Amino acid sequence: MTISIKNINKQQVLFHIIGWICFLSLPYLLRGTTPDPPKINPSLPPPNANATMYFTLLSMLNIPFFYLNSQILIPKIWTKRNNVWLYIIALIVAMTALFYLNGLGKVLLFGPNATRFPRLGTIFQTLFVLAISTSYRIMADNIHKEEVRKEQENERLKSELSFLRSQISPHFMFNVLNSIVSLSRRKPDMVEPVVIKLSELMRYMLYESEGTKVLLSKEIQYLQSYIDLQMIRFGDDVVVSFQKPEKESNILLEPMLIIPFVENAFKHGIGMILSPEIHISMEVDDKGLVFSVKNKINPKPEAKDHASGIGLSNVKRRLTLLYPEQHQLIITQDSHWYDVRLHIEV
Repeated sequence: MTISIKNINKQQVLFHIIGWICFLSLPYLLRGTTPDPPKINPSLPPPNANATMYFTLLSMLNIPFFYLNSQILIPKIWTKRNNVWLYIIALIVAMTALFYLNGLGKVLLFGPNATRFPRLGTIFQTLFVLAISTSYRIMADNIHKEEVRKEQENERLKSELSFLRSQISPHFMFNVLNSIVSLSRRKPDMVEPVVIKLSELMRYMLYESEGTKVLLSKEIQYLQSYIDLQMIRFGDDVVVSFQKPEKESNILLEPMLIIPFVENAFKHGIGMILSPEIHISMEVDDKGLVFSVKNKINPKPEAKDHASGIGLSNVKRRLTLLYPEQHQLIITQDSHWYDVRLHIEV
């Protein structure tokens, strides 16, 4: 796995430039020391100026060696071909060429009597650059792999969220159409206003909720329209209260995240129940949104509808994906009441 030059950002280039400037400045900062003095005459030390130039030359030779190892040998031979022995052979060849050029530099700076063989200081510096280069390559590859893994995970989550959101509309339509069918039998004159209200809801579902987040006020308007639609259907047969936040809030929320709980309340809180009641409330505190919906239920267990669990299981999964450590969902039930309390930190 390689890192293309096109993918290297300006910060990385600046980091490399500063690093090499510091590395090449060492002989001038540590003037007076000779890391690898050429052996001209054992009794006479080499001139300090030439030794500094020699150290700079050796450091400059290590720059292409650094990138040869990190950008070519490791990714092309070790990683891609998974051939460690071929990598070691190529590395020995590269180091031999480096030491040969180092010997030529000694001859140019200190004359033909200078030894061409690398001494311990030269070998140590080359091995140090090799270690840094290898570590840099391994770290870069690990960072790149982690970025790819996170990107793939994000794409997977986006796909799953898109699928979950797409399920909301058919599930909602299924419930509303059932309501219209029931209303056409009992109150046929109310079908037209219900269809008009439904068109308003569908407009929100198709256009307003396409974004990643919507204002809480938009979600409240949508919820109010849904309640109005149900009240057209049921009228005074059910008591419904909806407490809204007292102040306008700029909170952004995942669209259509609350409605499944309210749908569930109307679906299971209206049937064979004496004096049905549904109480809905929304509050905004310092940490985010506090939502609750409470409805009466039939003390006798109802026959389980296989489609009834889609909305709740869907919204639970969306909460887990979108607010993994930022929500608290508590659902309680006794013989008379079904209570949902949701706190989202936004």
